[in-house]
Amino acid sequence: MPLTIETTSAEPVSEEALSLVSEFFPGGSTDFIREIFEGVEKLFTGQYLDYQANDLRYHDFQHTLQVTVAYMDMFAARQHSGAPAFSQRQFELGLASALLHDSGYLKLRSDNAGTGAKYSFCHVLRSCALAAAYLPQFGLRIDEIDIILGAIRLTGPSTTGMKMRFNRQEDQILASMVASADYLGQMSATDYPDELELLFNEFAESDAFLGLPSSKRLFKSPGQLIAGTRVFWEKVVKPKLDHDFLGVYRFLTRPDGSNPYLDAIEFNLGVIARRHAAPTTS
Repeated sequence: MPLTIETTSAEPVSEEALSLVSEFFPGGSTDFIREIFEGVEKLFTGQYLDYQANDLRYHDFQHTLQVTVAYMDMFAARQHSGAPAFSQRQFELGLASALLHDSGYLKLRSDNAGTGAKYSFCHVLRSCALAAAYLPQFGLRIDEIDIILGAIRLTGPSTTGMKMRFNRQEDQILASMVASADYLGQMSATDYPDELELLFNEFAESDAFLGLPSSKRLFKSPGQLIAGTRVFWEKVVKPKLDHDFLGVYRFLTRPDGSNPYLDAIEFNLGVIARRHAAPTTS
């Protein structure tokens, strides 16, 4: 099963990142990785300047860490695949992208209405704005920050079928790994079938914030969202993984042809289908 690293706190995930540096870049500095994990954990727990702690139940800090683990698994698999190896700095830029890709849900301390879920419709843009203002303190150059912003933008749901421009193919590959990890990390998690109602609640709050009447909302009930999960995977996610994200998830395929992330997602989809088909009891 994927996501075998504990994701309820940053420390185990940061330790895995340091382990990958030791494996692929022996002797490389670990300062950036230690600082970015410490900084992002402070950011998500309300210890950074004017931002409140993350107050979402689906897109919480654990979700961010799940995505980060999936990215690291994909990075390691690609490094072992024989493809042109990425540098340590590229690993670090992808790591920062994964850690900050949903920072746009965070609210300012002066924002006392609802939760950060109301920003679902614009959280990618808010994530880019926060990252652009936050990252210079870690010594990143403008061109490096631009690579991170490109990766964050690619995680947006509105990118389906879009041909985003990247300065270099390797930047696109790195961004595709982060965007793929965003879907694989959450949908393969063991608690995914239990969290879909929480996801619906976030969408509902965002729709209400925008003033959308019920008739114009994409999801009108938790049951509708849950029942459509298989279609979402087959018709939305898989085409994005294969085309928009360059099929980089295939690096996770094992010699026997299995892919632990895809297998875990199929298992979760089976759980969801059985629950949805089960008769409701009072």
